[in-house]
Amino acid sequence: MAVYTSVSDEALAAFLGDYDLGRPLAFKGIAEGVENSNYYLETEQGRFILTLFERRADPKDLPYFMAVKQHLASKGFPCPAPVAARDGEVLRQLEGRPAVIVTFLDGLSPNRPTPAQCRSMGEALARMHAALDDFTQIRENALGPASWPKLWHGREQTAEELQAGLAELITSDLEAVAEARDKSLALPRGTIHADLFPDNTFFIGDDFTGAIDFYFACTDALAYDIAVCLNSWAFEGGTEYNYSKGTALIGGYESVRPLQPAERAALPVLCRGAALRFFLTRLVDWTDTPDEALVKPKNPLDYAARLAFHRKAGSATEYGA
Repeated sequence: MAVYTSVSDEALAAFLGDYDLGRPLAFKGIAEGVENSNYYLETEQGRFILTLFERRADPKDLPYFMAVKQHLASKGFPCPAPVAARDGEVLRQLEGRPAVIVTFLDGLSPNRPTPAQCRSMGEALARMHAALDDFTQIRENALGPASWPKLWHGREQTAEELQAGLAELITSDLEAVAEARDKSLALPRGTIHADLFPDNTFFIGDDFTGAIDFYFACTDALAYDIAVCLNSWAFEGGTEYNYSKGTALIGGYESVRPLQPAERAALPVLCRGAALRFFLTRLVDWTDTPDEALVKPKNPLDYAARLAFHRKAGSATEYGA
């Protein structure tokens, strides 16, 4: 989340005029994240989040994202539920951007997750997959392996400037993941979050209280969601893999949904692919984020370090599975 588009008082008042939420009492930008413009909104009817969709959000995908959250909310899984205006629609326009108001979740995002939080998150991830098991809409992963060569093209020099020799390593990663792609297509698939970083979750103590930011949700290998989480939850300081956290996360997941042998076998290459995806999008953000954005781009080298670990991992046991 971030703020790229400013919302004037007049535009906000006109926007809220289509809702039965009462007068605004508080409104402020949220600086965390890198994708969409987000605001904390408090009205006479309660607390909400207002999101304006920015760069990577394709307008044709937005109804899918809304449907995912509505489906999860209907199953009792804690996530922000889209709020409908008086005409029944949840998506509207604000400051020239598609926009939505969603319900507010209590809790705090962990800055440095504990093993207990990792286990709770793993359980929640499996429960989310189970809740979406009968969700019938399909959306291919727009930031899956097919998109990575395009993200990489023309950015080799930028990678070299960040770290000598990195361009050759990233090229080898792309080749390795491409070779394994057919096997990953045979893994159990379903609707995944694809971006469940700690700052997209809420906790009270060690207890998971909700997931947010479903704007990369798609249809893909369920184990790829685990790989994304291992990359974002189980590395200390961006570089060192914490085996205890990885074991806790995978154990929490398997307490709800045991992994199949093929998923275990694929875990190293899935983790490598997930790290590659976030390295590449961070590399793009490193050069393309507007100077006036409140959020600063994250360093791609954090994921270059993760890739170094994944290149050496020979089996799922090295991740705690």
